[in-house]
Amino acid sequence: MPAVTEPKLIAGNANQPLAKSIARRMSMHRGMSVNLVDARVERFNDQEIFVEVFENVRGEDMYVIQPTSNPANDNLMELLIMTDALRRSSASRITAVIPYFGYARQDRRAKARTPITAKLVANMIETAGIDRVLTLDLHAAQIQGFFDIPVDNLYASPVFALDIEHHFKGQMDDLMVVSPDVGGVARARELAKRINAPLSIVDKRREKAGEIAGMTVIGDVKGRKCIIVDDICDTAGTLCKAAETLMEAGATEVHSYITHGVLSGPAVERVSNSVMKSLVITDSIEQGDKVLGAKNIRVVPTAPMFAQAILNIWGGMSVSSLFETDTLVPIYEGLYQRN
Repeated sequence: MPAVTEPKLIAGNANQPLAKSIARRMSMHRGMSVNLVDARVERFNDQEIFVEVFENVRGEDMYVIQPTSNPANDNLMELLIMTDALRRSSASRITAVIPYFGYARQDRRAKARTPITAKLVANMIETAGIDRVLTLDLHAAQIQGFFDIPVDNLYASPVFALDIEHHFKGQMDDLMVVSPDVGGVARARELAKRINAPLSIVDKRREKAGEIAGMTVIGDVKGRKCIIVDDICDTAGTLCKAAETLMEAGATEVHSYITHGVLSGPAVERVSNSVMKSLVITDSIEQGDKVLGAKNIRVVPTAPMFAQAILNIWGGMSVSSLFETDTLVPIYEGLYQRN
């Protein structure tokens, strides 16, 4: 049965611009003002986090918008402490909206005596009192199974498909979707299917951690505009090397569509100086002026999709409908027009 109270949003400090954009989109959909709940999330001198909610949230359906990006530990603690404040204030349901799920790359034991930190984070989130998680492009699908609460994992590929159709209009037959490694084939295949493009793979070999010994292109990319698809771009070393390999194999252009732009260390310089014509990321992680000012980096919005997902959860409707490109066209009205 649909909820009788209005959904209420609260945000930490990790990505305030995205939280405000989601609130604006929900205001448009609801035909009424949807604002972030008035609260303060700040630090004491010793860096302890303190949260105070200034509005009554008793019996409310709360949505905490907080990606756990860099600084991951601080942002994760903000999420947990905000949840505790809401739970102790008698909120009826708390949904964590985590556009970027930190620690997701630690989803298994790759070698002896190492943790599965993604599972530990899932335990902490549940113990804090969160009832549901809404996230985007989890690094590994099995992380959903780490939770004993519902997890809605949205996908960026429908939004990327709209963006590609818009920016490569009249050139769709020239496109080739590329997975930068064997592990990302399923993600690349999903986008390739949406835009009706062939699929190629860049196979990388490592002699030791952090160092790539060589790359091999599986598939014929000669004369193609290649689109590399992945979920995370951290230091961009592998991405830029893959772009060079594709150009050496005969590709005419290389573009990349990456969901989460972590872009740490020398990433921005590497991308700016690389052979890639463009790197497209989402706003799941708040970016600084360095990224926003880069000539070949572009950010696509996720607020329309998250706003609709929140409304669907609140109203007891399907979230999986947002996996379809046609469903997102009206949601992204004005941004992408299709013939």
